[in-house]
Amino acid sequence: MNHYHGDRTIDGIVVTLNGSPLDHGLHVARFTDQGFEWAYQGPEPRQLALALLLSHGLEPAQAIKLSVPYMTEVVSQLDNTWDLTSSDIDSVLTEIKP
Repeated sequence: MNHYHGDRTIDGIVVTLNGSPLDHGLHVARFTDQGFEWAYQGPEPRQLALALLLSHGLEPAQAIKLSVPYMTEVVSQLDNTWDLTSSDIDSVLTEIKP
C-alpha cells in the first residue's frame, strides 16, 4: 500500500510517496509552474491531484479527467500536514468515477 505525505516546511512544500518525492506529472499535463499546493481549489492543487492519481496507477487521460473532482473532494480539504494511503484514494475514486 502506498503512503503519501504532505507538509509545509520552512523550506517549502514537501510531498512524498513512500518517503520519496512525488513526481509532479508534468509529462502528462502542466496546470502550473508553481509546484504543488492544497487547501484550496486552483492550478497548484489540481497538479497535486493529477500527480496523486497518476502515481495511484490511473491512465493519463483518466487522471486528467478526474483531477478536478479529486482536487475538489480531497486536495482542497487537506490540512497543512496530511497523510493519504492507496485505500484513501480508492475510497474517493469509487464515489467520483462517472
